Amino acid sequence: MTNVLIWGIGGRMGKTLYDCLNKNENTNVIGGVDKFANQKDFSVPVFNSISDINVKADVIIDFSRAEALYDILPYAKENKIPVVLCTTGYSELDLDYINEMSKEIPLFKSSNMSIGINLLIDLVRKATALLGENFDIELIEQHHNMKVDSPSGTALSIADAIKEEMNNTLEYKFGRHDNNERRKKNELGIHAVRGGTVVGKHEVLFLGNDEVITIKHEASSKAVFAEGAVKASIFISSIKTPGIYNMNDLIKATK
Repeated sequence: MTNVLIWGIGGRMGKTLYDCLNKNENTNVIGGVDKFANQKDFSVPVFNSISDINVKADVIIDFSRAEALYDILPYAKENKIPVVLCTTGYSELDLDYINEMSKEIPLFKSSNMSIGINLLIDLVRKATALLGENFDIELIEQHHNMKVDSPSGTALSIADAIKEEMNNTLEYKFGRHDNNERRKKNELGIHAVRGGTVVGKHEVLFLGNDEVITIKHEASSKAVFAEGAVKASIFISSIKTPGIYNMNDLIKATK
């Protein structure tokens, strides 16, 4: 049984994760951290801050905000607890901090916890290797009107995979409102849509002469991300070697 502490338990994803963990016979929620959460919504203790925690977790799952890193990771290091980082919107400074702390504890980091999205990234890599030289590539992502970061962390992960396959020759173009000129050959267009209750939709278009190939993924429920986080928590809780692990490591381990 994996004992889980949820950071950001009172948020929409935190509540969804709480329900998914309770339904899984291999996981047990022992508490949460969220100063905005209502204790009445949960059957486990919810702590206002790190200093209030009085339970022993096997793993921490973070579905909060990027700035929470600087509370979570020192606590995890001190208590030797692996962490699943599901938050997006990290700055370069945040990423450097994550890399540094990964030398001390196991960290599972993924911009998107959906296995389907990770399959999409693999397919996009293969398509880029075959089509990239002769096709223009554009990426469109859609999310609900409450999402803060733009473009999404998942969109950037997809873009990074495309760029890597193209030997880092592409330049990101975030929208095209800032100038009026023809599209450059080495551009990778990235466009963000925000509105309604869209859970998450990512679409990659390979646009060639007389044909368009589209690879897309759409999540209709936040449960797909929570289920991925549950699997990640079970996986990382058994890892003793410090480092950064991702969905590919989880998939390989379950084959």
